[in-house]
Amino acid sequence: MGSFKIISLSLALHLLQGVRTSMIELKNNGYEGIVIAINPQVPEDAKIIQQIKDMVTEASTYLFKATKKLFYLKSVTILIPETWRDKPDYSIAKHESYKTADIIVAEASPVHGEGPYTQQSGRCGDPAEYIHFTPKFLTGNLLKEYGPLGRVFAHEWAHFRWGVFDEYDDKQPFYISSDGLPEATRCSSEIQGIYIIQKCQGGSCTKKPCKIDRHTGLLEKHCTFIPEESQTVTSSLMYMQSFESVVEFCTEQNHNAEAPNLQNRMCGHRSTWDVVRDSADFKNSKPMTGQPPKPVFSLLRSIIRRVCLVLDKSGSMAAMDRLNRMNQAVKLFLLQITEKGSWVGIVLFDERAIIRNPLIQIISEDDQNYLMTRLPEAAGGGTSICSGVQAAFQAIKQKFQTTDGSEIVLLTDGEDVTVSSCFEEVKQSGATIHTVALGTSAAQELERLSDMTGKRKAQNNGLIDAFSGLSPRSGDFSQQSIQLESTGLVLNEKGWMNGTVIVDISVGKDTFFLVTWSAQTPNIFLWDPKGQGHHAFSKDVKSRMAHLQIPGTAEVGTWKYSIASPAQILTMTVTSRAANPKIPPLTVTPRMKKSTNVFPNLMAIYAEVSQGFLPVLGASVNAIIEHQSGKEITLELLDNGAGADAVANDGVYSRYFTSYKKNGRHSLKVRAVGGKYKPNLKPQQNGAMYIPGYTKNGKIVMNPPKPEIDLKEAQSKVENFSRTTLGSSFEIKNVPSGMIPDKFPPCKITDLVAKVEGDQIHLTWTAPGGDSDEGQATGYIVKLSKSVLELRDKFDDAFQVNTTGLKPKSANTKETFAFKLENFTLENSNRVFVAVQAFDDTHQKSEPSNIAQAVVHFAGHPSPGKIQIPAWGQLQNI
Repeated sequence: MGSFKIISLSLALHLLQGVRTSMIELKNNGYEGIVIAINPQVPEDAKIIQQIKDMVTEASTYLFKATKKLFYLKSVTILIPETWRDKPDYSIAKHESYKTADIIVAEASPVHGEGPYTQQSGRCGDPAEYIHFTPKFLTGNLLKEYGPLGRVFAHEWAHFRWGVFDEYDDKQPFYISSDGLPEATRCSSEIQGIYIIQKCQGGSCTKKPCKIDRHTGLLEKHCTFIPEESQTVTSSLMYMQSFESVVEFCTEQNHNAEAPNLQNRMCGHRSTWDVVRDSADFKNSKPMTGQPPKPVFSLLRSIIRRVCLVLDKSGSMAAMDRLNRMNQAVKLFLLQITEKGSWVGIVLFDERAIIRNPLIQIISEDDQNYLMTRLPEAAGGGTSICSGVQAAFQAIKQKFQTTDGSEIVLLTDGEDVTVSSCFEEVKQSGATIHTVALGTSAAQELERLSDMTGKRKAQNNGLIDAFSGLSPRSGDFSQQSIQLESTGLVLNEKGWMNGTVIVDISVGKDTFFLVTWSAQTPNIFLWDPKGQGHHAFSKDVKSRMAHLQIPGTAEVGTWKYSIASPAQILTMTVTSRAANPKIPPLTVTPRMKKSTNVFPNLMAIYAEVSQGFLPVLGASVNAIIEHQSGKEITLELLDNGAGADAVANDGVYSRYFTSYKKNGRHSLKVRAVGGKYKPNLKPQQNGAMYIPGYTKNGKIVMNPPKPEIDLKEAQSKVENFSRTTLGSSFEIKNVPSGMIPDKFPPCKITDLVAKVEGDQIHLTWTAPGGDSDEGQATGYIVKLSKSVLELRDKFDDAFQVNTTGLKPKSANTKETFAFKLENFTLENSNRVFVAVQAFDDTHQKSEPSNIAQAVVHFAGHPSPGKIQIPAWGQLQNI
């Protein structure tokens, strides 16, 4: 037997599923092409549309002021789901989809509740994935708790577009300030307020001042900072944008670098405005002299799926079994990926094109079987890609009079110097083109066909994997085909291919087993978890494939298969759908921030493992990166909050890719198995702050307590599962030939924690590697200071701790180090700040870590009156 290597097809697919391709452009200070999509499960409510318009209009004015006349919101598309009734003022959506929207309106997340948030998995300055609002939030039911909708939108937009983070922190709401007293985590620190504990029982609540914990120096548990309603400070938008006076980001002049919030930890204790100024948006813009126009809104409605397959049958498709492999993949698409009710047509082309079958609606299995008889049987002739695309436009117009909102799946292996001749027609078509390029001879201009219609690239050697990714983009998870397994084996002699497939509780409907072979028909055996055999595969000898669909809902558990075969290549693919139309299936979504990377720049790979909005924790997640030559690298992705991973235990598994070997295209496939339910694990919040209350004219006005997150329901409970998902492709350039130089220092440590135990300071952090988050560093430099800014700006000049005996562990393991304060004088301070830097065997150094604070001793027990707040007697309970 040999490892699974199907003949290299160098296939590039601009994938539908798993990649969000924003259509936003910044033109003359205005953001165009913003897409706000409503989930199909949201009940129809016209108020949502009007509230979106009002929110965005208000946000545009607020953003313009907050960014010093630099940016405003120019044009917005509101995408109406197909489940809502059509209206005269709705146009047909073109390239827009729920899957690729910038902002989504959907049911509440069990992790965030009804509150707004931004899904943000990247590092500081990286754009986020999407913003999530709920219908309840948009209809104005939470104004007291979050403030005006437009200001909340601006807060989330800063997360989404510029990659800044929150300046409050639910997990560390207080810290010790320079005067040795506790302060609320906030920016700016000039925001005024009081510290209270509220206890409610029955219908009545009592309030009392907070006490200081003698052991920590911090305020006691459940203490809350209640700001004054009327403030004079103008920042910050990323702390509590609800204040009327707050119209700016924190700047270097008023930034609270000591606050233990995500902005400081993730962005090197820099201000939010500093990060915005570093963005490409800022660098390419100048302030406007006048006022911006109001946003322009378009109302588009999704339609039932319309797909035309454009298939190459030119002479070169006869080589390397390409024609048959294409037909195998298309048959899977027709049998399992296309949803009932969709429209599908087929165009074949060589130097000319023919409409092999007009678009027909998929109502039953008979329609699927009929289309499978219309696939090409022989290859011959030249290659005219534009002829195929233009014939597809014609086929779609014959049925619907317009190509708006339609999809074309174009598969070809040939060069065509004339492909650019139809670029303008493609741009104007309103159709989305997904290209599958087989072989290194495929026209390089193919990528532009998809790029101009909003699709991202994926490159892989498995056509079946590629077509498995062509699921609907509507957001209706009940229609989505989920790939549970994709594997194969090269048998060098007669033998068996044995394996297992896990059907978990979230899937099971329309479970579909597909086996392909390269030479002779094998014998296929399949058993369900109860041991019952399912061996009646439907065999297509001509196409060298066999399939079996399990009736009803497949049995949950481990299915076993055995395939007896002579020497040849075998593959097994298993797909399924959600078992319950009201319960989302578990999915794996690969993501990359870049489609092209130049050596030696770092590239991060992400995979979100989730069940709807629930994170799946404790999974084993591996990225398989394959060069166009067929060579593979497997990279374990981690959800540990270190290295490339921004937040631990959020269901986003990440890793830096440093194994540069050759220039060229690389494919990405992600395989996830397992999962581990971790009860009582509090998730990281990432959205506008819930306002606990405020003081007004000496009175405390409290909002309802923030709804507690049910920690038992804040993550998926699916533990036994398997998924295989194809991601986007990427290209690597400027890799030197011969020996690859070491250009990657250890990655920055972002989870340093310092605690005082006895007469020692104990540090913990996650070990970086010698090459970013891979391998093993050579040593550590530990620095101390009484000033955060000194460690941030003059790390090399700060006091250095003796680290003799501290030997780095392998990357992604926990490091601990304890030391006494020797030869370091605190004077009147009880605080010490610590940062760590790693270096490798070529003396390349990481960036200094996040700065941790340790409180060394406490000077008595200050009364609440010593904290700069109004005396308690001046306040009244109401």
